[in-house]
Amino acid sequence: MKLIRFKDSQGVRWGRLEDHQIQVTAGMGGEPTGESVAYGSVEVLAPAEPSKIVCVGRNYVDHIKELGNDTGELPREPGLFLKAANALAESGGEVTYPEWSENFHFEGELALVIGQTARNLTPVEVPAAILGYTCALDLTARDKQKPDLQWFRAKAADRFCPLGPTLETQFDPLDVRLQTRVNGETKQDGRTSHMIFDVVQILTYVTRYVTLERGDVVLTGTPSGVGPLQKGDTVQVDIDGLDTLTTHIV
Repeated sequence: MKLIRFKDSQGVRWGRLEDHQIQVTAGMGGEPTGESVAYGSVEVLAPAEPSKIVCVGRNYVDHIKELGNDTGELPREPGLFLKAANALAESGGEVTYPEWSENFHFEGELALVIGQTARNLTPVEVPAAILGYTCALDLTARDKQKPDLQWFRAKAADRFCPLGPTLETQFDPLDVRLQTRVNGETKQDGRTSHMIFDVVQILTYVTRYVTLERGDVVLTGTPSGVGPLQKGDTVQVDIDGLDTLTTHIV
């Protein structure tokens, strides 16, 4: 089932996407209200309502190597950082190239949205805590990562987290292909089975320390192939079984 968050004349709403029709629901993941609207008549929004966006860094060995961070042992715990709700951007939308960066990078990722309050999850509880999966783009001002105390500017600036376009509720994240294309050229081509920490390990770890609320987003890391963007580029993140995320850099 595909869940979609959208805006029309009635405001911001949620629904289920079925054959180019949206069956309006009573909120995120709610039951249908009986109303339907045409997909082409609405503004598609990022499919989440987060209080926070939790991100896993350096979760693919090949990405660790390409950034020169493979001088020691592999991570024994997920490396976490945060984005805030201001970073969300919709699929199909525009992101302005930051005038304060000279090295603006793409990082395609698998993301998930939490469907219920989650604290101290056990492995068997993880699937029920996830509302759905979607594509994400972790935009990064690479030249601002090292100088700052934290990755606040580099990762959490406005619209640095395009997400969507839909949430897929029936999805197996263990071994799917993830590709990122820039202007149609494939730049990243990996599989989620190459993650150091899988979705279950990530959520059991995160919820030991932080309560995840309904609508929160978790990004699971990026494979190798990250690189710079230019004004005018179009970036697409394509994960098998999920709808393609598209972002225009302006």
